[in-house]
Amino acid sequence: MKVEYFSEGSYHLNRQMEFKVYGHGGKPVLVFPTSRGRFYQYEDFGMINSISGFIDSGAIQVWTCDGIDGETFLADGGYAHDRIQQHERYFNYINRELIPIIKDQSRRNNHGDEQKLMATGCSLGAYHSANFFFRYPEHFDSLVALSGVYSTEHFFGPYMDETIYLNSPVHYLSNLNDNTYLEKYRQSSICICCGKGNFEDQMLADTLKLKEILASKNVNAWIDVWGEDVNHDWNWWRMQMPYFLDQYFN
Repeated sequence: MKVEYFSEGSYHLNRQMEFKVYGHGGKPVLVFPTSRGRFYQYEDFGMINSISGFIDSGAIQVWTCDGIDGETFLADGGYAHDRIQQHERYFNYINRELIPIIKDQSRRNNHGDEQKLMATGCSLGAYHSANFFFRYPEHFDSLVALSGVYSTEHFFGPYMDETIYLNSPVHYLSNLNDNTYLEKYRQSSICICCGKGNFEDQMLADTLKLKEILASKNVNAWIDVWGEDVNHDWNWWRMQMPYFLDQYFN
């Protein structure tokens, strides 16, 4: 398997941001880490190994980005406004700096074919992947979100300003009636999954909320709830991700 490491200066975050790329070509897949996770987490917890067949065959090329949740959603203290503004800077780094790099390299690796991205992640990474997918469907045409929450209330409580609202899928999707966005969602592959086991209660509640909201917008989404033995942990995510990739490509 071809593996590359990159460290690039970010204009929006004013620091070096690291990421890794796995594979030689195929559909570009952008992976967000779990809470306080780093770009190497997906590999360290065996997720790359679990989907290696898709990578080695050239079906997908995986990009694992870095996160800054300790400064934003999970920051100790600090004003909610400042924390969400830092998240927006991270958001702009992904949207305006990293995604253009991914698209450019993907185009060169796929003989000039420019493809939209798949967004994915587990736990807080699932939230990030869903939030990016729903806010920027011009970049993404598929989503695999595993065991995520989808409301900012889990991080900021009842406080809601405009920027927090725009980062809370449960809230902004409920009020979304713009057919430009809705048609892009309808043409995409959306998979949102969680279990019913330990530490999945909040994730299950938000997953079912999204199911209701998307259905009300006539957006087809595969909302897959696994059993009561399915806990919020890597051993299940290592089973789920190859399962959903197999469904996507077959």
